[in-house]
Amino acid sequence: MPQDDELPTPRGPARVDQDDELPTPRGPARVDTDVPTGAPSALLVLGHGAGGDVDAPDLRALRDAAVGAGLVVARVTQPYRVAGRRAPAPAGHLDEAWTAVLAVLRQRHPGVPLLVGGRSSGARVACRTAPAVGAAGVVALAFPLHPPSSPERSRAAELATGLPTLVVNGDRDPFGVPEPGPGVSVVTRPGERHDLRKDPAGTAALVCDWLHSQAWTQT
Repeated sequence: MPQDDELPTPRGPARVDQDDELPTPRGPARVDTDVPTGAPSALLVLGHGAGGDVDAPDLRALRDAAVGAGLVVARVTQPYRVAGRRAPAPAGHLDEAWTAVLAVLRQRHPGVPLLVGGRSSGARVACRTAPAVGAAGVVALAFPLHPPSSPERSRAAELATGLPTLVVNGDRDPFGVPEPGPGVSVVTRPGERHDLRKDPAGTAALVCDWLHSQAWTQT
Protein backbone atom coordinates (compact mmCIF):
# COMPACT_ATOMS: atom_id res chain seq x y z
CA MET A 1 0.00 0.00 0.00
CA PRO A 2 1.60 3.34 -0.96
CA GLN A 3 2.37 5.69 1.87
CA ASP A 4 2.12 9.49 1.84
CA ASP A 5 5.79 9.78 2.70
CA GLU A 6 9.16 8.28 1.93
CA LEU A 7 11.41 5.86 3.71
CA PRO A 8 14.09 7.44 5.89
CA THR A 9 17.55 7.47 4.34
CA PRO A 10 20.99 7.62 5.95
CA ARG A 11 22.26 11.07 6.72
CA GLY A 12 24.88 12.06 4.16
CA PRO A 13 27.67 14.61 4.33
CA ALA A 14 26.41 18.18 4.38
CA ARG A 15 27.65 21.71 4.82
CA VAL A 16 25.71 22.20 8.03
CA ASP A 17 25.83 25.75 9.28
CA GLN A 18 23.45 25.20 12.17
CA ASP A 19 21.74 22.07 13.48
CA ASP A 20 19.54 22.82 16.43
CA GLU A 21 16.11 22.42 17.96
CA LEU A 22 13.58 25.24 18.08
CA PRO A 23 10.60 25.40 20.43
CA THR A 24 7.12 25.35 18.91
CA PRO A 25 3.64 25.11 20.45
CA ARG A 26 3.73 21.41 19.46
CA GLY A 27 7.12 20.55 20.90
CA PRO A 28 10.65 21.06 19.63
CA ALA A 29 11.35 20.99 15.90
CA ARG A 30 14.80 20.35 14.47
CA VAL A 31 16.36 22.60 11.84
CA ASP A 32 19.35 21.70 9.65
CA THR A 33 20.65 24.80 7.89
CA ASP A 34 23.21 25.00 5.06
CA VAL A 35 24.62 28.27 3.77
CA PRO A 36 26.26 29.23 0.46
CA THR A 37 29.56 30.91 -0.13
CA GLY A 38 29.02 34.64 -0.15
CA ALA A 39 25.85 36.61 0.44
CA PRO A 40 22.71 34.49 0.00
CA SER A 41 20.13 35.32 -2.65
CA ALA A 42 17.16 33.71 -0.85
CA LEU A 43 16.13 31.47 2.04
CA LEU A 44 14.56 28.13 1.07
CA VAL A 45 12.83 26.20 3.88
CA LEU A 46 11.89 22.56 3.23
CA GLY A 47 9.67 20.09 5.07
CA HIS A 48 9.62 16.28 4.93
CA GLY A 49 7.01 13.65 4.08
CA ALA A 50 4.56 12.25 6.59
CA GLY A 51 6.61 9.28 7.80
CA GLY A 52 9.96 10.25 6.34
CA ASP A 53 12.70 12.69 7.17
CA VAL A 54 14.71 15.58 5.76
CA ASP A 55 17.37 13.23 4.37
CA ALA A 56 15.08 11.93 1.63
CA PRO A 57 17.07 11.77 -1.64
CA ASP A 58 15.16 14.55 -3.39
CA LEU A 59 15.46 16.90 -0.41
CA ARG A 60 19.19 16.27 -0.04
CA ALA A 61 19.76 16.76 -3.76
CA LEU A 62 17.77 19.98 -3.74
CA ARG A 63 19.70 21.20 -0.71
CA ASP A 64 23.01 20.63 -2.47
CA ALA A 65 21.92 22.26 -5.71
CA ALA A 66 20.21 25.23 -4.08
CA VAL A 67 23.13 25.99 -1.76
CA GLY A 68 25.40 25.82 -4.80
CA ALA A 69 23.13 28.34 -6.51
CA GLY A 70 23.46 30.78 -3.62
CA LEU A 71 20.48 30.03 -1.36
CA VAL A 72 20.38 29.33 2.34
CA VAL A 73 18.55 26.01 2.75
CA ALA A 74 16.88 25.04 6.04
CA ARG A 75 15.32 21.59 6.40
CA VAL A 76 12.73 21.36 9.16
CA THR A 77 11.89 18.17 11.06
CA GLN A 78 8.42 18.37 12.55
CA PRO A 79 8.01 17.86 16.34
CA TYR A 80 6.26 14.48 16.00
CA ARG A 81 9.28 13.09 14.11
CA VAL A 82 11.71 14.64 16.60
CA ALA A 83 9.74 12.76 19.28
CA GLY A 84 10.26 9.51 17.36
CA ARG A 85 6.75 9.05 15.99
CA ARG A 86 6.04 8.10 12.36
CA ALA A 87 2.29 8.73 12.41
CA PRO A 88 1.81 12.35 11.31
CA ALA A 89 0.32 15.00 13.55
CA PRO A 90 -2.97 16.67 12.52
CA ALA A 91 -2.68 19.24 9.76
CA GLY A 92 -3.33 22.15 12.11
CA HIS A 93 -0.53 21.02 14.42
CA LEU A 94 1.89 20.69 11.51
CA ASP A 95 1.03 24.17 10.26
CA GLU A 96 1.36 25.66 13.74
CA ALA A 97 4.81 24.18 14.35
CA TRP A 98 6.01 25.11 10.85
CA THR A 99 4.85 28.71 11.25
CA ALA A 100 6.69 29.03 14.57
CA VAL A 101 9.92 27.76 13.03
CA LEU A 102 9.56 30.08 10.03
CA ALA A 103 9.29 33.09 12.33
CA VAL A 104 12.68 32.26 13.86
CA LEU A 105 14.32 31.52 10.52
CA ARG A 106 13.17 34.86 9.11
CA GLN A 107 14.89 36.60 12.01
CA ARG A 108 18.07 34.59 11.44
CA HIS A 109 18.18 35.29 7.71
CA PRO A 110 16.67 38.73 7.10
CA GLY A 111 16.68 40.77 3.94
CA VAL A 112 16.25 37.95 1.39
CA PRO A 113 13.16 36.41 -0.23
CA LEU A 114 11.60 33.53 1.71
CA LEU A 115 10.78 30.41 -0.31
CA VAL A 116 8.94 27.49 1.25
CA GLY A 117 8.45 23.92 0.14
CA GLY A 118 9.06 20.27 0.80
CA ARG A 119 7.97 16.86 -0.32
CA SER A 120 4.53 15.24 0.00
CA SER A 121 3.06 16.22 3.39
CA GLY A 122 5.75 18.88 3.75
CA ALA A 123 4.69 20.40 0.43
CA ARG A 124 1.10 20.59 1.64
CA VAL A 125 2.15 22.35 4.86
CA ALA A 126 4.22 24.83 2.85
CA CYS A 127 1.30 25.58 0.53
CA ARG A 128 -1.25 26.00 3.31
CA THR A 129 0.91 28.47 5.22
CA ALA A 130 2.81 30.26 2.44
CA PRO A 131 0.80 33.52 2.37
CA ALA A 132 0.68 33.75 6.18
CA VAL A 133 4.46 33.42 6.60
CA GLY A 134 5.20 35.96 3.88
CA ALA A 135 6.69 33.55 1.35
CA ALA A 136 7.60 34.74 -2.13
CA GLY A 137 7.26 31.31 -3.76
CA VAL A 138 6.63 27.61 -3.20
CA VAL A 139 8.43 24.42 -4.27
CA ALA A 140 6.25 21.29 -4.01
CA LEU A 141 7.93 17.93 -4.58
CA ALA A 142 5.64 14.88 -4.96
CA PHE A 143 2.56 16.90 -4.06
CA PRO A 144 -0.05 14.27 -3.04
CA LEU A 145 -3.02 15.39 -5.11
CA HIS A 146 -5.32 12.75 -3.61
CA PRO A 147 -5.12 9.55 -1.57
CA PRO A 148 -4.42 6.47 -3.70
CA SER A 149 -7.59 5.11 -5.32
CA SER A 150 -9.57 8.16 -4.14
CA PRO A 151 -9.21 10.79 -6.89
CA GLU A 152 -12.43 12.46 -5.76
CA ARG A 153 -10.64 13.66 -2.60
CA SER A 154 -8.59 16.28 -4.40
CA ARG A 155 -6.21 18.60 -2.56
CA ALA A 156 -5.65 20.83 -5.59
CA ALA A 157 -7.08 23.85 -3.76
CA GLU A 158 -4.03 23.87 -1.47
CA LEU A 159 -1.85 24.82 -4.44
CA ALA A 160 -3.85 28.01 -5.05
CA THR A 161 -1.61 30.20 -2.89
CA GLY A 162 -1.48 33.16 -5.25
CA LEU A 163 2.32 32.79 -5.28
CA PRO A 164 4.68 31.45 -7.94
CA THR A 165 4.65 27.70 -7.36
CA LEU A 166 6.59 24.82 -8.89
CA VAL A 167 5.26 21.26 -8.59
CA VAL A 168 7.48 18.30 -9.51
CA ASN A 169 5.75 14.90 -9.54
CA GLY A 170 6.45 11.49 -11.04
CA ASP A 171 4.14 10.27 -13.77
CA ARG A 172 3.69 7.00 -11.83
CA ASP A 173 2.80 8.64 -8.54
CA PRO A 174 -0.22 6.81 -7.06
CA PHE A 175 -1.19 10.07 -5.33
CA GLY A 176 -1.78 11.68 -8.71
CA VAL A 177 -0.30 14.65 -10.57
CA PRO A 178 -1.77 18.16 -10.21
CA GLU A 179 -2.78 20.23 -13.23
CA PRO A 180 -1.05 23.54 -13.93
CA GLY A 181 -2.99 26.62 -12.94
CA PRO A 182 -2.58 30.37 -12.48
CA GLY A 183 0.92 30.80 -11.08
CA VAL A 184 1.38 27.03 -10.71
CA SER A 185 3.89 25.28 -12.97
CA VAL A 186 3.88 21.47 -13.03
CA VAL A 187 6.78 19.31 -14.21
CA THR A 188 6.13 15.58 -14.58
CA ARG A 189 9.12 13.26 -14.33
CA PRO A 190 8.84 10.12 -16.51
CA GLY A 191 9.19 6.82 -14.68
CA GLU A 192 9.21 8.37 -11.21
CA ARG A 193 6.88 7.36 -8.39
CA HIS A 194 6.02 9.21 -5.18
CA ASP A 195 9.52 8.92 -3.71
CA LEU A 196 11.25 10.65 -6.68
CA ARG A 197 14.26 8.39 -6.05
CA LYS A 198 15.30 7.52 -9.62
CA ASP A 199 17.00 10.82 -10.44
CA PRO A 200 17.19 13.17 -7.43
CA ALA A 201 19.89 15.29 -9.06
CA GLY A 202 17.73 15.77 -12.14
CA THR A 203 14.78 16.82 -10.00
CA ALA A 204 16.99 19.29 -8.13
CA ALA A 205 18.28 20.73 -11.40
CA LEU A 206 14.71 21.33 -12.60
CA VAL A 207 13.92 23.19 -9.39
CA CYS A 208 17.07 25.31 -9.64
CA ASP A 209 16.24 26.22 -13.24
CA TRP A 210 12.87 27.47 -12.00
CA LEU A 211 14.47 29.34 -9.10
CA HIS A 212 16.81 30.99 -11.60
CA SER A 213 13.87 31.97 -13.82
CA GLN A 214 12.37 33.74 -10.79
CA ALA A 215 15.68 35.57 -10.06
CA TRP A 216 16.14 33.76 -6.72
CA THR A 217 19.64 32.42 -7.43
CA GLN A 218 23.04 34.09 -7.43
CA THR A 219 23.74 33.21 -11.06
